[in-house]
Amino acid sequence: MPRLPSSGGAAVPALRRRGPRAAPALHPRPIRCACYHRRFRAEAGSVNPALIVALGARYAFSRRSSLSFISLVAVSGLVLSVAVLVVVVSVVNGFERELERRVFGVLPHLTVYGRSPLARSPGDVDALAGIRGVVGVAPIVQGAGLAAVADQVAGITILGIEPDSYPAVSDYERYLTGGRLEPGAFQVVLGAGVAQRLDVAIGDDVTLVLPAATVTPAGLFPRQKRFRVSGILRSRSEVDGRAAYVHLSDAARLFRLGERIHGYQLRLDDLFAADAVAGAAVSRLGRERVTARSWMRTHGNLYRAIGVQKSTMFVLLSFLVAVAAFNLVSTLVMVVNQRSGDVAILRTLGAGSATVVGAFVLLGLLLGGTGIALGALLGTLIALGLPALYAWVSRSLELDLMNQYFVTYLPVEVRPDDLTGIVAVALLLAVASTLYPAWRAATLAPSRILAHE
Repeated sequence: MPRLPSSGGAAVPALRRRGPRAAPALHPRPIRCACYHRRFRAEAGSVNPALIVALGARYAFSRRSSLSFISLVAVSGLVLSVAVLVVVVSVVNGFERELERRVFGVLPHLTVYGRSPLARSPGDVDALAGIRGVVGVAPIVQGAGLAAVADQVAGITILGIEPDSYPAVSDYERYLTGGRLEPGAFQVVLGAGVAQRLDVAIGDDVTLVLPAATVTPAGLFPRQKRFRVSGILRSRSEVDGRAAYVHLSDAARLFRLGERIHGYQLRLDDLFAADAVAGAAVSRLGRERVTARSWMRTHGNLYRAIGVQKSTMFVLLSFLVAVAAFNLVSTLVMVVNQRSGDVAILRTLGAGSATVVGAFVLLGLLLGGTGIALGALLGTLIALGLPALYAWVSRSLELDLMNQYFVTYLPVEVRPDDLTGIVAVALLLAVASTLYPAWRAATLAPSRILAHE
């Protein structure tokens, strides 16, 4: 090798020119990785339903102990809250049904009053019975009065009825204890509340007093007549506190109507058509002769109060379902944190944000749907078994928790439409609870996550 002279006189070896450095050998990647790479690149920014289902199912049934426990807690909260909502709404439905059966089974749906006493006419009965929706018509004599026994007095509503025709408009015989009213016998059927205030029983005598005076040689005296108690009405409704049923002919004599009556009571096949039928009845009999009053004017507030109570309970207990549903938020956030590496790899391989969002929304729906379905089933089973359970507890502990209500047992009615509404609201809340965790998973930065892996 030639040497070059140095400044110090020593020879320095000449630099050899080197050629370009050889490139390192390339090692091809496995064919399977290349295939996955191409597939995810092809679906970047798109939605892959198969991948969404696979990821959602895998995360839902993960065996990691921490995730499994948290998921179980979230699902259990939904089960209990939905079950409570189903049970409470079913009990309110039961009271609504019993109110309709007892109160509107005994009380008239519609009463047509004469502006003055009406002559009994088969034509009037036929005209009323011919109105669409009318299933029963019965003549009545009705007025306010007092029932007196010794020094006990109670305000009553005297109702003269015909035992043969009145069952077409009222189910009062279902709650009647005692005998049948006979014409000319001056018998009376008192409501249980009236009988209790007067301290009378079947076979006792009671004086019915009208707010009308009778002129006698000794002066003016209230019109009154002694009746014998032939029965007690126990409907467990407000009717028991003021009802006094007498035979129509005896009531006509008491009110001095002769062969006339005060009006007609009607039963309808649809309670909520009462106002329309009232208008038709007045039109057929003549506005100058009669007026009409439906149950919606006398008891509509009571019925609406139950409806408002049901709606209020539904809204309040829906917040309980909302709290349980939003427990899914914490569960899904923890899943996102623990599966962030998986998400980063999928995003690096080309999975779109929509695919990641869909996977975590599906995970939330699987968890929430499971809890909602089990809660609806559990609530239905509890509601159906609640009357028997209440009866057993009442007998065992000798308690009567329903003595303040118009029923002696716990009424329950599970309605499919209410069940569907509960499930729909719960599912809507569950879907809403999945949106934030899914959005958070889709916005993770793969580079930052993989840098810490």
